[in-house]
Amino acid sequence: MAGDGGHVLDLDQAKYDADEQVKIICLGDSAVGKSNRPQQLSTYALTLYKYATAVDGKAVVVDFWDTAGQERFQSMHPSYYHKAHACVMVFDVQRKITYKNLANWYKELREYRPEIPCIVVANKIDADMKVTQRNFNFAKKQGLPLYYVSAADGTNVVKLFKDAIKLALAYKQNSRDFMDEVMRELEVCLTKSDDPIGRTRHWNRSVSTRSLGDGVKLVKN
Repeated sequence: MAGDGGHVLDLDQAKYDADEQVKIICLGDSAVGKSNRPQQLSTYALTLYKYATAVDGKAVVVDFWDTAGQERFQSMHPSYYHKAHACVMVFDVQRKITYKNLANWYKELREYRPEIPCIVVANKIDADMKVTQRNFNFAKKQGLPLYYVSAADGTNVVKLFKDAIKLALAYKQNSRDFMDEVMRELEVCLTKSDDPIGRTRHWNRSVSTRSLGDGVKLVKN
């Protein structure tokens, strides 16, 4: 910045004006119906596991990650959680053990992704609609939203995933993950700089939120 001796590096904003991309993971015991819900979305003209949509007029690409049977080991590989922006955690209302195991899944989720939004889903309500009148205390205790869903007949499926996408997008735009990505991009720019001094100096890693709207700037100490 002129007058204060600081050197300003401009980050190309074009990358951040492109389509947003979010990752949503599904957790829960085997056979609770996790995979059925993304498939159910296809009946509403949405692509299975990966599709494009729009939120507030901005294009969003969504990646749904399913467990692919790994949940039978009662644990997921850390890479499954990597850069996830939201989680849909499912239990089968007809199988009590799947509800009891939510605590284990939630504990593991928070070990790897302590801050991402999480939705609890009571699936297979079509078998007995009276379950929608029950209170499932796990969600309330953890302060998580609870959705009653039937993957079989589509009840609440679209609403669930639309809300999950909005939560994932809001998290990505306001979390440390986004700022970490910005900082990595800035470091790449510095490495490619023609200034040999600029490549070796320590830079102030604080970014002014005021500058985010019209190009992120990094000022060295």
